[in-house]
Amino acid sequence: MQKLVIQGGNTLEGTIRINGAKNSVVALLPAAILSDEETIIYNVPKITDVDVLKEIIELLNGKLVVEKDSIKIDSSHIINTTIPEELSNKLRASYYFMGALLAKFKHVEIYFPGGCNFGARQIDFHLKGFELLGATIKEENNKFIIDAKELIGCPIALNFASVGATINLMLAAVKAKGQTTIYNAAKEPEIVNVASFLNNMGAKIRGAGTSTIKITGVEKLGHAMVDVIPDRIEAGTYIIAGALLGKNLTISNIIPEHLSSLLAKLKEMNVEYTQTIDSITINKCTNLKATNITTGVYPGYPTDLAQPICVLLANAKGTSKVTETIYAKRMGHVKYLQQMGANITIQENTEIIEGPTKFYGTNVEASDLRAGATLFLAALVADGETTITNIQYILRGYENLVKKLSNVGANITIKEIE
Repeated sequence: MQKLVIQGGNTLEGTIRINGAKNSVVALLPAAILSDEETIIYNVPKITDVDVLKEIIELLNGKLVVEKDSIKIDSSHIINTTIPEELSNKLRASYYFMGALLAKFKHVEIYFPGGCNFGARQIDFHLKGFELLGATIKEENNKFIIDAKELIGCPIALNFASVGATINLMLAAVKAKGQTTIYNAAKEPEIVNVASFLNNMGAKIRGAGTSTIKITGVEKLGHAMVDVIPDRIEAGTYIIAGALLGKNLTISNIIPEHLSSLLAKLKEMNVEYTQTIDSITINKCTNLKATNITTGVYPGYPTDLAQPICVLLANAKGTSKVTETIYAKRMGHVKYLQQMGANITIQENTEIIEGPTKFYGTNVEASDLRAGATLFLAALVADGETTITNIQYILRGYENLVKKLSNVGANITIKEIE
């Protein structure tokens, strides 16, 4: 087991280059098995979620060749076998193999997906969609068994614009007979990335990035290539770090439009930055104003950046509120920020943050991926030394965290827990 040790207070100056998006690549890799030929995914981040997905693909007899930041997947000899619990429960995105295997083989056996614990998963949206396409579903001892004699395209109206359900239903529908229309589809950039990959294989998907996606089923999917889009959540995390400690800190290889809701909130808080076509340069703001944030589906404020921005809000003058509308349980960071000096209270799904307060280094524990990101931001700005354990959560989503932050001036190391 490892821990992060951070000495706070250092100015961050230089450039941090953003890697491929975790939330895209975890869907692109399962999507690759739909091909009957070879596919290549470029700009793949080196994160632990990718390692698990590679294990699952190899279990299914996919052949992988990894070169620098690309993965070549030969799916010509894919087999259908049960995805065991020790793999599926390592990340939530293992559920994308449901849609992919259902489309390819009309049969799936997979244990319930794992990952961070945010309460209700809303996986029922996925399952109801599969049923509408013609599948039957049984749950036995935490394992899903999904069967279909054939999949028939149909209208599917999502009660909630779920990213996971939208992608999973796209995967299932690409080889269904006829046309599938997903209403109230999620609009996130990651969905467009996955749809582009499938279309490159020969799928017929229209409307990705809008609330209505139409999929006309095809019989065969072939060779394709795709670039993973830049990770807007990784970028947002480091942009927040720049607002806390930056001195001309540049976050490069980004798509600023994907960060519009965060950048709008930073403007409200008095944070100044300059923007190019693919970068943001930002400086520490010494006159932060309080603001209110409510998470929402894209293009609303992303739930994955609701926790990290709490550190910035705790340094702002006045009362701020962060209301979480996506997940039932996403407050694991609060007690640790309180231990570090933050004045935060919780009322139902809203955090009330009084600022400005000063952070002090102490021993804390990451309870999930973005809570871990919140803690390393707090540690960077805190007086003294902070030790963060359970860092396996953080490593799921931030490639080369220590190297990237050290290169711009942070005092951060990974050490083995004795």
